[in-house]
Amino acid sequence: MPTFAKEHAQADPDGFALVDRRPDGDRVLTWDDVDETLNRCADLLLAAAARGDLGPDHRVAVFAENSAETALAHLGALLAGASSVPVNFHLTAEEAAYILSDSGSGIVFVGPETAERGVAAAREAGVDVVIGWDCDDVEGADGVTDWAEWLAGGNHVDPPGDTVPRPNLLYTSGTTGRPKGTELPPTMFAGGTTMDEHVAEIGGGFAAFGTHLVVGPMYHTGPLSGMRLLCAGKPSVILRKFDAENTLDAIERYATESSVMVPTHFVRMLALPDEVKERYDVSSMQMIAHTGAKCPVDVKAAMIRWFGPVFRDAYGASEVGTVCTISSEEWMEHQGSVGRSVPPFTALILDEELNELPANTEGRLYFRDATGRGVIYPNDPDKTAAANPEPGLFTLGEIGYLDDEGYVYITDRFSDMVVSGGANIYPAEAEQVLIDHPDVADVGCVGVPHPDMGEMLVGLVVPEDESTPPDTSQLSAWLRERLTHYKCPREYHVVTDLGRNTMGKINKRALRDAWLAGELTELTAAPAGDTA
Repeated sequence: MPTFAKEHAQADPDGFALVDRRPDGDRVLTWDDVDETLNRCADLLLAAAARGDLGPDHRVAVFAENSAETALAHLGALLAGASSVPVNFHLTAEEAAYILSDSGSGIVFVGPETAERGVAAAREAGVDVVIGWDCDDVEGADGVTDWAEWLAGGNHVDPPGDTVPRPNLLYTSGTTGRPKGTELPPTMFAGGTTMDEHVAEIGGGFAAFGTHLVVGPMYHTGPLSGMRLLCAGKPSVILRKFDAENTLDAIERYATESSVMVPTHFVRMLALPDEVKERYDVSSMQMIAHTGAKCPVDVKAAMIRWFGPVFRDAYGASEVGTVCTISSEEWMEHQGSVGRSVPPFTALILDEELNELPANTEGRLYFRDATGRGVIYPNDPDKTAAANPEPGLFTLGEIGYLDDEGYVYITDRFSDMVVSGGANIYPAEAEQVLIDHPDVADVGCVGVPHPDMGEMLVGLVVPEDESTPPDTSQLSAWLRERLTHYKCPREYHVVTDLGRNTMGKINKRALRDAWLAGELTELTAAPAGDTA
């Protein structure tokens, strides 16, 4: 571990470096604890890389729910010059196996909640080493190497400072239904040609603040980046799962100063009874980066009234990082905006022929990357080319306009992607599975407004036989057996037609609008589907 850990340990031997908010009580790790764990983890991964066990890109996967071990596995990999791959812990074994195989990961770290699926995924992907914590009593976890026993075989010496840092490989789904790997972009991965240089540059805007609160799942870019603040000497408090009151309690108890949240977190905290909200002191918070989706104006205004002007929108994507930002003070003057573009990006509103449109004119929102990088998918040159119609020109799939001062306003989306609770959902994944159901002749999934999640996925199904439409609850259960729950529609409706054009394509915006307007003929009063 860099010298700052030892300096913290000497200056404040009883102070915490990491707090893991477990259901059975908070687990507190000192800087000495963190130093020893990271050194041993880095030593073992360096040895594995030297043997060639991590492949040419030095990849390890972390398939686990939020915990201290999850953070330390990622950070140990970073200090060893390995590229850690965060795997969404909701995924099925088959879905996780694809990521393990596509990324070339040589080791998989798992927690008790993912151990059985992790073992199955590793077996399918041909990964020989699975390391896990708290897995002793987990059925199906045979062959998992115990985390503590594995660490005991490592050396406690500091890892070499001249190791080359490697960015995370993140997986984001696409319209083909298969996730695509994209490296954490330069705007979100600190520079430096050596680990010493890299660690010195970690932190960014959050480095000015104290204890960081990790609220979201650490397979998302924001929480993952926030967790790395530990390497900048900033203590972290990790929530296992988001709970509105637990979040307020953590803020007060540990005087946290920064965090990354999504609109759904705001909605659920605001929904707490007034007496609960008033019970907690949140005045320590100085910076909350809001990301994941556009925040409703009333929700954002209510959060500013409650917490104060501590919010900064960070609009962007895993592939490119933050492309627009706006402070609370700016937002009050430009309510509803996601901010102005930040270097090296320039926001543009273009028509379908890529012609630039004037201010206050709605069109497709694009960004030009002055570095020429744009969007890169290392294992998919075709998708990389499709994402960049011109070198360095890319879109995140949304419609909007720029005002006279260059502030960006998002009004709609022209891509099929649905953002629900801060998670990106690509309807093609559910559609490609549902179409194989014997009672389904055609299917289209669309995102519709949802008061808590922002959007929810709705499945519109055309039956094979209109006289005997499928039972939608059975359809939901059938899909859940084959696809992780958050990718499944929350409601299913059986309709007569999806409005395909003469080329056989569905205009998803038109289909969504027709459904919301009640213009589709529904064959059954369908019950809700997957509401998990």
